[in-house]
Amino acid sequence: MKILVLEDDLDYQQSIKEYLVSLGYEVDVFEDGQEAYYAVYEKSYHLLLLDIRVPTLNGYELVKKLKSDGKDVPVIFVTSLTDINNLSIGYELGCSDYIKKPFALKELKYRVEQILKLYYFHSNSDKVMLNYGYSYDIKNEILYKNNEIIGLTNKEKSVVFLLVSNLNNYVPIERIKDEVWQDSYINDVDVRMCIKNIRKKSDKDFITSMRGLGYKIDKG
Repeated sequence: MKILVLEDDLDYQQSIKEYLVSLGYEVDVFEDGQEAYYAVYEKSYHLLLLDIRVPTLNGYELVKKLKSDGKDVPVIFVTSLTDINNLSIGYELGCSDYIKKPFALKELKYRVEQILKLYYFHSNSDKVMLNYGYSYDIKNEILYKNNEIIGLTNKEKSVVFLLVSNLNNYVPIERIKDEVWQDSYINDVDVRMCIKNIRKKSDKDFITSMRGLGYKIDKG
């Protein structure tokens, strides 16, 4: 899962990045709010971890701009501010949580895990049940059938994660290309071949498709 960290204190920035990377997350760090804002549109993130007092565009302003753009990404504000009026601003903007400096890295771990589970899977469990007897380990991004691991390539894992993150909803093929392959040039045939390979390893109806809408996985 991909996390954007906006923090202009280099010590905090480095320790947060190193810790989250050690937990298996992909992390990009920024010191400037405007640069972070642009990055959200250049690369899809599953969570934004934002300091409030940063150069150019503060954390509140960044979220306000994203909301006005219709961009919906869970946000945790990292701040030393304790004024209740400032806290209320964040919640009114729709942030998922606050974490106050100084904090233990283990506290950050639990807050990040909880937000990702609730936001993407609406569950407190590490596993989500899928159609045809499959289950998905959220934390480790592993697909199971009857408790047996389905071996997938990295690209196949990324496609399954994206579809599970949007359970019961079709994901357009262009979005799959953008989020899974990112800057690499591929065509629709490459995506269809990847889906075909996942079906071979799982079930021909595990991933359903509809012309013009894309692909989806249904909850069990």
